[in-house]
Amino acid sequence: MRPVDIDDDIRRARTLPSAFYRDPAVFERVRERVFARSWQLVDGAERASAPGSVLPFSFVEGCVDEPLLLTRDGAGALHGLSNVCTHRGNLLCTKPELAQSLRCRYHGRRFALDGRFLSMPEFEGVRDFPSPADDLPRIPLAHFGPLVFAALHPAFPFDELIAPVRERMSFLPLERMAPDPSGSRVYEVAANWALYCDNYLEGFHVPFVHPDLAKTIDYGSYRTELFAWSSVQIAEAAAPADAFPGSSVAAYYFFLFPNLMLNFYPWGLSINVVVPAAVDRTRIVYRSWVVDPSRRGSGAGGALDRVEIEDEQIVEQVQRGVRSRLYDRGRYSPSREAGVHHFHRLLARVSG
Repeated sequence: MRPVDIDDDIRRARTLPSAFYRDPAVFERVRERVFARSWQLVDGAERASAPGSVLPFSFVEGCVDEPLLLTRDGAGALHGLSNVCTHRGNLLCTKPELAQSLRCRYHGRRFALDGRFLSMPEFEGVRDFPSPADDLPRIPLAHFGPLVFAALHPAFPFDELIAPVRERMSFLPLERMAPDPSGSRVYEVAANWALYCDNYLEGFHVPFVHPDLAKTIDYGSYRTELFAWSSVQIAEAAAPADAFPGSSVAAYYFFLFPNLMLNFYPWGLSINVVVPAAVDRTRIVYRSWVVDPSRRGSGAGGALDRVEIEDEQIVEQVQRGVRSRLYDRGRYSPSREAGVHHFHRLLARVSG
């Protein structure tokens, strides 16, 4: 498939071609050009809060699958490191632990918690050893409140990605957010990852797919704002009791390119991480952070499991549709699908 062109003018533009959602070669290209160059949320990073913490994780698990580590040294500094020993490529750590240093269980090479090479048995006489190449490669980390993000070779600075969220949500006491295990879910969806994102990025389908959610928001005032690498959909509450204090807004739905959704409700934050598993299979990782437990279960953020099931059903149906020999590209609603158009332009730009 040749590089995709999405017209900058939404009134003239056509959507991504159907091959984007079903061609394995396109999926491979996107994996390397988009996901390997993205910023990704480190799931469970709060488990690396104590000095001496070592937390192994995989960068876009099941897609990019780069083995990495979060470590916190004795001074409390957090580090992002490769989880691959620089001797023979063994994984250094396979489960969370507390340690004073990292020791490879294959041949005994040791590293400090900031990745510096410390020692190696039976290497007497090796020339030009150790060198900087024997240290563990470091990766960039970034923070938003209690959330930690990691990258390998990012295509854009994290500040460009998160700045609109920081500005718009500055009133929210992020330091008081606490993870809520009861809000953790993992869903498997039989559809391409980008179809799931397309669906998220417009409120156009809400009256048709989510009748109960539609009753909690004012669809007429539903709007989308676009930024360099992100967008936000703002839903105003149908009932004042379901809005943020001193506001008419029921929810802020932020999309951070390419696959992260930060959904802010009066009770806190719901996170969706969209993980490509195959060209037609996607894993959705749900996490919740709560500020006001008393408001859980009401308003736009009150029935998330039901909304998720409704979304999965329609997206899986669309996946079957884009396999059609009689369908290729569609058009955008300028008033309702600006977020989808923006997402498609970014995909075309980065993956091309």
